[in-house]
Amino acid sequence: MAYLDHAATTNLLPEVKSLLVEQLGVAANPSSLHESGRKARQQVEEARERIAKAINVRAAEIFFTAGGTESDNIAIKGLHWARQRDAKRPLILVSAVEHHAVLDPAKWLADRGEATLEFIPVDQLGRIDMKWLDAKLAIAADQISLISVMWANNEVGTVQPIAEVVELAARYHVPVHTDAVQALGTLPIDLTLIPVAAFAASGHKIGALHGTGFLMLRTGVKVEPLQHGGNQERDVRSGTINAAGAQALALAVELAVARQAAHAQRMSQLRNELVTQVKVAVPEAVYNGDPEDRLPGNAHFSFFGAEGDAMLMLLDAHGVQVSTGSACSAGIAQPSHVLIAMGMDSVKAKSSLRFSLGSTSSSADIAKLVAVLPDVVARAKSAGMASETKVKAQV
Repeated sequence: MAYLDHAATTNLLPEVKSLLVEQLGVAANPSSLHESGRKARQQVEEARERIAKAINVRAAEIFFTAGGTESDNIAIKGLHWARQRDAKRPLILVSAVEHHAVLDPAKWLADRGEATLEFIPVDQLGRIDMKWLDAKLAIAADQISLISVMWANNEVGTVQPIAEVVELAARYHVPVHTDAVQALGTLPIDLTLIPVAAFAASGHKIGALHGTGFLMLRTGVKVEPLQHGGNQERDVRSGTINAAGAQALALAVELAVARQAAHAQRMSQLRNELVTQVKVAVPEAVYNGDPEDRLPGNAHFSFFGAEGDAMLMLLDAHGVQVSTGSACSAGIAQPSHVLIAMGMDSVKAKSSLRFSLGSTSSSADIAKLVAVLPDVVARAKSAGMASETKVKAQV
């Protein structure tokens, strides 16, 4: 099997697996006052300190969650609600290419009449329009509760100018949240240099467990809690803390940050190899996203005239696993909102595949892909685009 979907989830790191084997059988509730509870609490706090050190923040600014989606929800809803305490600030600005973990809570607030949602437009490479954002802040800063711009896009891989966003927003005292799920471990991150108000990360993207993650909230940034019952994590996130998961997450973060430069270099080389070979195998393939400033392990292509889902299933039958976009949207027969925002029409947006590399990827995986890709694309094209067929039928 050639697994080329590491952006959806990646392998559990061997070091993390060894740690979990030791810890998962231990009965430990960090909120208990007896010896086992105190030991678990110490392990949780040590994990918090290790994560904070890896990204250069204070330990008190790290809050354990169940993953990127929960972290984003706390940041979007919690920060918006908190920002209404001293003044009415109805406006939420999010980039048009955000993950649904950011889009959906923002839309939920808007649908309930609790917020007004506006999307920061992007260009054809998926990069946000800084001039638009500058102009919006100049006329409506006192109405904006928060800005959310992902560090790097999960579908097309484009890296956003997050430092510029934070610098601009700081002039107007508007907090910035960033979904950094795809960036942690693949891009250099030092939060002393980029002082975002909130930063979301997920464990299973960097070799830790599913169901683990963290939210960094800068000192002084207040959020209203989404759930209640226990007052854990200083009221930000009630619920029994996963002590083993926190330790595994801390180890994965440390390793991801320490290995980032070498990992990025190897992924970039493999990615370039994949891009070159795909273009040779299927010359009409269109490479999407920023060709330079992008995630090192991401290669996103459109094969116009071939349905993405059809290509995915045909590749899967050949033992090659890829994605049509975000795994969180899999099975939903809608064009990618990311590609639509980048100016692609809805039919063409359904003709794309994402190839994402990880620590176990090799040239052999790429060779297996390109050996079957031309036939897969040809067969998918011969079957036609379901969306085009539907349009013709309606006409």
